[in-house]
Amino acid sequence: MVAEKQFVVFKLDGEEYGINIINVKEIGIYKEPVKIPNSPEFIEGIINYRGEVIPIVNLKKRFNLNDLIISNNTRVIIININDKQVGFVVDEASQTIRIDEEHIENTPEMVTRIDSEYITGVGKVEDRLILIIDLEKVLTDSEKQKIESLEVD
Repeated sequence: MVAEKQFVVFKLDGEEYGINIINVKEIGIYKEPVKIPNSPEFIEGIINYRGEVIPIVNLKKRFNLNDLIISNNTRVIIININDKQVGFVVDEASQTIRIDEEHIENTPEMVTRIDSEYITGVGKVEDRLILIIDLEKVLTDSEKQKIESLEVD
């Protein structure tokens, strides 16, 4: 029997990305974050999420893509990194899909516009290609430390 993995699919600049559903705590509607002075450029700010203050990462800025345009489809994907919740802003997160492991290929050497260390594979679903990424690897260790040190005075 072929093993299946389940992914949350989201879009950035029209491209489809997938993250393992096990890593996703929740997908929420975008709320305007509170800006934090001197935070990394890709940090949009912080929001109050169920009583907890969490940082919001703009994946488009992190991946050097076009500017974020907020729409009714804009979502925040919340995951745990080092026991801290972090939200990632995406253009749209509309579905979960199952992909057989045999339909997930290794990352090609010449990958799109983002660094290949984040990409764990490419899922083939009918005529679609979905870049499988690990959101925990999107941030470097020093960036994770900066996020953990974001304080609200």
